[in-house]
Amino acid sequence: MTTGKRRKTGALPIWASILLVIMPVAVSIAAMSIGRISYSVSEILQTIADGISGKESGGPLYIVIWNIRLPRVLLALLVGAGLSVAGCAFQSLFSNPLATPDTLGVASGTSFGAALALLMGMSLIGVQITALLLGAVAVTLTWLAGAGKNKGKGLSSVVLSGIMIGSLFNSLVSLVKFTADTETQLPAITYWLMGSLSSAGYESLKLGAPPIIIGIIILYVIRWRLNVLPLSDDEAKSLGVNVNILRVVTVICATMITASCVSMCGQVGWVGLLIPHICRMAFGNNHRSLVPASISIGACFMVIVDTIARSASAAEIPISILTAIIGAPFFIILMRRSGGWRI
Repeated sequence: MTTGKRRKTGALPIWASILLVIMPVAVSIAAMSIGRISYSVSEILQTIADGISGKESGGPLYIVIWNIRLPRVLLALLVGAGLSVAGCAFQSLFSNPLATPDTLGVASGTSFGAALALLMGMSLIGVQITALLLGAVAVTLTWLAGAGKNKGKGLSSVVLSGIMIGSLFNSLVSLVKFTADTETQLPAITYWLMGSLSSAGYESLKLGAPPIIIGIIILYVIRWRLNVLPLSDDEAKSLGVNVNILRVVTVICATMITASCVSMCGQVGWVGLLIPHICRMAFGNNHRSLVPASISIGACFMVIVDTIARSASAAEIPISILTAIIGAPFFIILMRRSGGWRI
């Protein structure tokens, strides 16, 4: 396929497609070799191969890789890919470059659910389930408030409702923190809200990974249809696309992804805003290439940030602090570029 045809269809160059597949794998292996105790890449690969083949050595290296670092890297890959593609979908849905995965208030509702569960002394799985349920409640309230009898106002009323519902649940989070015990509960709630992947484990992944994976797969399959979302209803109908169903599917998938990500690792900002913009400047606005690029680069970004968070100092740095420190200056640099760069 020539360069002109690729630009017309929005397809990725073959070398770019291969690179986007290899990058998350390479970054993950490198991340597992970095820590307070460093291991060589060959040791990592051998340990993973032994675990897959059933040769469990039970030594320190095997325990560190399979029980600590591997589930954490898997969670970082899922969260980075999920939040990036959710942000990409919402930016297209609302035709707003500042749209984030929390546009409909799902992160705020999920945070309130987790804070409430921590206040009640629930287990980690209980916290995750409560957070998921409250995230779904927040989005349902947003959609009912914004899309009820205001069909003529488009999606702007939904965005405004999302801001209001998000503010409401943020206030409820503050109320939970106000009533929490200052010695035990308040520090746990505060640290969880700042975001961390330290609680990553196979049990939490069994519950939280399926919604993220399903949402990513659906958005990837319908990625070419996401180009239709910014168009008017009449233009979309002329292309044979039922835009109302497409909007509902997009909202459900992006919400499901975001709620599951936040329920497992707390609030993680900037990923869903920054990564789609980086991909858009490099690959263009066509979602045929934008969605897979967001998935790959978002996964790599999150693994790198988490590796820095757990390795830069003796005390682990909250994820949201690092994403803001890295994301804000980089976003300013991107906005100052007039034309960006294209592959």
